Amino acid sequence: MQAEGVPPKVAKSTLEDRTESLIVDRELLEFLVCPRDHQSLQEEDQHLLCPRGHRYPIIEGIPILLLSETPQTHVEGTRSLQIGASRTPRDTPLPGPTPGEIDPFVQDVIAATNGLMYLRLVGKLTDYPIPCLRLPRGHGKRFLEIGCNWGRWCVAAARMGYRPVGIDPSLKGIRAARHVAQQLGIEAHYVVADGRYLPFASGSFDQIFSYSVLQHLSKENARLTLREVARVLHSTGGFLIQMPNCFGIRCLYHQARRGFREGRDFDVRYWTPTELNSTFRAIFGSVRVFVDGFFSLNPQISDVHFLPGKYRTVVYASEALRKISEVLSPLTYVADSLYVEGTVR
Repeated sequence: MQAEGVPPKVAKSTLEDRTESLIVDRELLEFLVCPRDHQSLQEEDQHLLCPRGHRYPIIEGIPILLLSETPQTHVEGTRSLQIGASRTPRDTPLPGPTPGEIDPFVQDVIAATNGLMYLRLVGKLTDYPIPCLRLPRGHGKRFLEIGCNWGRWCVAAARMGYRPVGIDPSLKGIRAARHVAQQLGIEAHYVVADGRYLPFASGSFDQIFSYSVLQHLSKENARLTLREVARVLHSTGGFLIQMPNCFGIRCLYHQARRGFREGRDFDVRYWTPTELNSTFRAIFGSVRVFVDGFFSLNPQISDVHFLPGKYRTVVYASEALRKISEVLSPLTYVADSLYVEGTVR
């Protein structure tokens, strides 16, 4: 609708100038909201502002939508807030990798994001290990990954026809995710955000996914995140979330090493299958718990060619047991890594 008293050509020009001047992608802005009060956001002077005056910095085109008054669940969240407050990188964006080069950040963190079996690959990657999602084709559905880091699962989702959005408290990780997506020709949106306070309008997503993330949160914070998942999931949407099983062989070993004490800081928190069922059902209603893998929490069968021979044997054995578990469901209780799948009520 044309503004009153403004000539048509001027009104159109002003609108085009405004659209072209946006730092944050226009499509993303349509469903971004203030993580404090869920009010809409508008871009102004390198910030996103809500009607109630909450203000969030934009660094290199990346919105930092963290709550400064809330203790962060990861040190990178604190660092992201500090960078947002200082705003020093605004005019000097870090260069991405050259064509054919693996992003240096990914080279450094590959064992941290993918598991200790990838330790020998630190600094030696020649390709990005992109996993396979155990989901049907996306057909343009909007997909949210909670805790995306450098974006491997978002890439997998885009290749399956989803429209991915990734969040992570780490600005470093989000920068790398944008670089990787650009290198691989993937369209995805990335935001620095906290799963406990998702900066998205209710019902925005058709599919929500998280892998090796909620396990690092206290169970109280994990439940807060799940409630947010329920809020931003569309009424016809679904979720798939990986969690560790406290009865898994490898999980029992790690629990014994720390004296079966409760986890703290970034430690893994282990859940029983019964606990997962009851927790997710209380929030979502309809859920299914099934096997992701054995003997570890991260390696993917799609990555087996990246791994040394001795680890390939472990991954092949895990995959064989996973397939057997589809027939012999009691194996679920001794698997190390579980998926919880479901829909909103």
